[in-house]
Amino acid sequence: MTPLWALFLAFIAATHAETPGCKIRVTSKALELVKQEGLKFLEQELETITIPDLRGSEGPFSYNISEVKVTNLQLVQSELYFQPTCDLILYISNASISLRFRRQLLYWFLKVYDFLSTFIISGVRFLLNQQICPVLHHAGLVLLNSLLGTVPVRSAVDQYVGIDYSLLSDPVTSASNLDMNFRGAFFPLVEANTSFPNRAVEPQLQEDERMVYVAFSEFFFDSAMDSYFQAGAFRLELVGDKVPKDLDMVLRATFFGSIILLSPAVIDAPLKLELQVLAPPRCTIKPSGTTISVTTGLVIALVPPDQPQVQLSSMTMDARLSAKMGLRGKALRAQMDLRRFRIYSNQSALESLALIPLQAPLKTLLQIVVMPLLNDRTKRGVQIPLPEGIDFVEEVVTNQAGFLTIGADLHFTKGLREVIEKNQPSGDLGPTSSPPQSVAPTS
Repeated sequence: MTPLWALFLAFIAATHAETPGCKIRVTSKALELVKQEGLKFLEQELETITIPDLRGSEGPFSYNISEVKVTNLQLVQSELYFQPTCDLILYISNASISLRFRRQLLYWFLKVYDFLSTFIISGVRFLLNQQICPVLHHAGLVLLNSLLGTVPVRSAVDQYVGIDYSLLSDPVTSASNLDMNFRGAFFPLVEANTSFPNRAVEPQLQEDERMVYVAFSEFFFDSAMDSYFQAGAFRLELVGDKVPKDLDMVLRATFFGSIILLSPAVIDAPLKLELQVLAPPRCTIKPSGTTISVTTGLVIALVPPDQPQVQLSSMTMDARLSAKMGLRGKALRAQMDLRRFRIYSNQSALESLALIPLQAPLKTLLQIVVMPLLNDRTKRGVQIPLPEGIDFVEEVVTNQAGFLTIGADLHFTKGLREVIEKNQPSGDLGPTSSPPQSVAPTS
């Protein structure tokens, strides 16, 4: 293959590669916590194994070993570490196990107890190895992997939108961490196949002081606002008593000239404010903070009973919101505040000048009515792709140019056994195969 042709194919591959909207790094500091919980689960699994009865005869004696139970299991030395070719390796050495069993022995010659003891021990060890290997295989490859099934890949956030956390490539493992790239894109539930082009800066992860780091690009938040916009969630109507009394008085005074020309039946009609976002809001992340720019149309009208509404004015409001990101459990939440606000008329520059007295009252309306509604929706948050039973604690948010990172430690809110049993398919109670009930060992 010529170098030029190879360069062309590399360019095509890079062109079609999807930029992640979310990245997660698990550092080696998290492995000790995961190891302790995982070993506890393995110990519980091994202590529940059933050892088949050992019976038979060998030369001049016969034996019957029954009711074998594991009473204690100690995994003295263990290591869990990253390895680039295998992702994760669990190494266990110097493990010991204690058994309780009933024995019935019949032999013809004295002074043969030592031989018989060695024979029985080798038989029990043979049976134990036959049981332990399937249990470890089932616990590691089936039960523990079922924990990954609790990670939300594509799920609904609320009645309007869903989130897609598809893994874009295989995890990349180094000696100190494991990095994963996720799509990190929202979509409107009414059009689940909708996709948004990702032209944002790719988030980068450099730190490794905390257990876990999560990075979100501007695309992550823009796709959320695009999806809510397409789902029609950015609309609000305030009619009659829902309009604050002070604002009602100011609006009637402002448009007094237009109102007085109306018929008496309309003059005292309830006031209506209709707010609708005109285009998907946009997120900007800088080291100084995160801001969201939004343009909203506002229609002010009178709505007399059983009559068509009478429009008094139509204006545009430009607002800039500051957004503070944080975690609760494993949900990413945003708290927003109004920073800048201006209004102008859709009809004429002259009317824009006449609307200047409404600047302060409408800003107050946004602060006391609209912002609480918005924050009530965002405080529920969106889940970050972590398995069930694991939460973030002690997070620290850092803003970069075009993306933000959240470093945190992990906390097990549930034991692995509780989570696995809850999500375990019915009938999957153990290894799929087991040794026969009666086995005669070889000495």
